[in-house]
Amino acid sequence: MSKISAAITAVGAYVPEYVLTNKILETLVDTNDEWITSRTGIKERRILKEDGKGTSFLAINAAKDLIKKTSLNPKEIDLVIVATASPDMKAASTAAYTATQIGATNAFSFDLEAACSSFLFGMSTASSYIESGRYKKILLIGADKNSSFINYKDRATCIIFGDGAGAVLFEPNTENLGLQDEYLRSDGAGREFLQATYGGSSYPSTPEAVAAGKHFVYQDGKTVFKNAVFNMADVVVKILERNNLTKEDVSWLAAHQANKRIIDATASRIDLDEHKVMMNIEKYGNTTSATLPLLLNDYESQLKKGDKIIFAAFGGGFTWGSIYLKWAYNS
Repeated sequence: MSKISAAITAVGAYVPEYVLTNKILETLVDTNDEWITSRTGIKERRILKEDGKGTSFLAINAAKDLIKKTSLNPKEIDLVIVATASPDMKAASTAAYTATQIGATNAFSFDLEAACSSFLFGMSTASSYIESGRYKKILLIGADKNSSFINYKDRATCIIFGDGAGAVLFEPNTENLGLQDEYLRSDGAGREFLQATYGGSSYPSTPEAVAAGKHFVYQDGKTVFKNAVFNMADVVVKILERNNLTKEDVSWLAAHQANKRIIDATASRIDLDEHKVMMNIEKYGNTTSATLPLLLNDYESQLKKGDKIIFAAFGGGFTWGSIYLKWAYNS
């Protein structure tokens, strides 16, 4: 009997209609297009502006896009995982609501949170369920409404983040395609440098905290940048060495879209040709849990069966890691 591996067999995506450009940000904070572009690579980002619509709205629409493209019967889905750092509410589960709204009435579901590494860790989780042999179709969605905790008077953070969602379907594969290896790490000592503090159990939201703006995200940009550059590059090197892969073997680098300089540094560490580096940060900014599936959606038409893709991410916590996956289909 052939070994079961977990392969991505479909992708979908959704981004809000409203485009927040660098030019618009110039009217909100002391910045300009050249400054933002040179430091981050971002030109615009999408923002979900409608009242009452949260991360589940993004996740549902990404899932519906995948379902429409593939004619998938939602009742055949066994599990729905929503990787997110911005759930609709502390309780109940965003994934449970998402599953019900898309008609996945036979699935169980849960949220997974590891900041910007959420989708990467979700890939590992979904693959393990598939490899167990008990589940056949797992929908993994990366979705975040980052604008819900961004202070648009804080130049350090408001230029970076956007809203969006991407979805992938994992299914069993017996052709040695799909997830091949993973190297995942975390270090809780880093949480003080990137956090959305208030609203959690240690720091409940109070009128005073909200009035002081403490519910917004905080980032020590220099420390996060330094750790992201080192750790993302380091885990990519490790995953290549463990699997005896050279730069010539790598078809694509799919790196978390946090900052173009971090992505460039990761690619440079393994001397990877620029045309093998997936990049869409200029359109969406940092969509946290959604960056990796949005990359797959944007590049789907260029991906070929057997392509060797190296994923890498770094997020608050700190959390980081790399995954080696072989693409399972031609578009």
